[in-house]
Amino acid sequence: MKNLKKQFILTAILTVLGLVALQIPFTRLLGANVRFTLFDFLAPTFGAFLGILPGVIAVLLIQLVNILLQGIATINLGSILRLFPILFAVLYFSKKRAVNVIVPMLAIVAFNLHPIGRSAWQYSLFWLIPIAAHFFRKNLFVRSLGATFTAHAVGGALWVWAFGLNREMWLSLIPQVAMERAVMAGGITVSYLVISKAIAFFKLYRGKIQLSPAKHS
Repeated sequence: MKNLKKQFILTAILTVLGLVALQIPFTRLLGANVRFTLFDFLAPTFGAFLGILPGVIAVLLIQLVNILLQGIATINLGSILRLFPILFAVLYFSKKRAVNVIVPMLAIVAFNLHPIGRSAWQYSLFWLIPIAAHFFRKNLFVRSLGATFTAHAVGGALWVWAFGLNREMWLSLIPQVAMERAVMAGGITVSYLVISKAIAFFKLYRGKIQLSPAKHS
């Protein structure tokens, strides 16, 4: 019961933080009126703190609540597609497993099956990064890099089929993506460290309170 209460409190805190982070823009996603926000820094860590399934559910629900808060009129294909990539980042960051390699591989295939994607095949080489990072994930930044590029892989595969764009556009994005995802990986790393320290501090603080002798008047 005590662990369930702690889990509920942590989930509630992360949910509030997630909703706030969703309101702070980082950059805009090309091809639709959709923004990256500080939520993209925070959300991938949820599975590591809440558990894989609860983390994925929490991230999905936060995004759905945010859409409702923004208003039904703001819903478009881009906002719907944006629900999914971050969920795969949560899965990747949470635990080492074969799916961490399978997802970016499938994204590469899906991207290159599209005629425009195939003409800009160089873009999909980014998604070799989470495959390589899978084997060196003990390093927190590498793990974060793998998570954000997994989200990028899923998003890129969905985006090319939904919006197409053109070869020149995809290729022109390569330098921006490299910088953007490095920043995101840094943000995920910092988010994980800050939340870990906060949880550790809270546990230590509560422990000191419980160990302190009762004061009598």
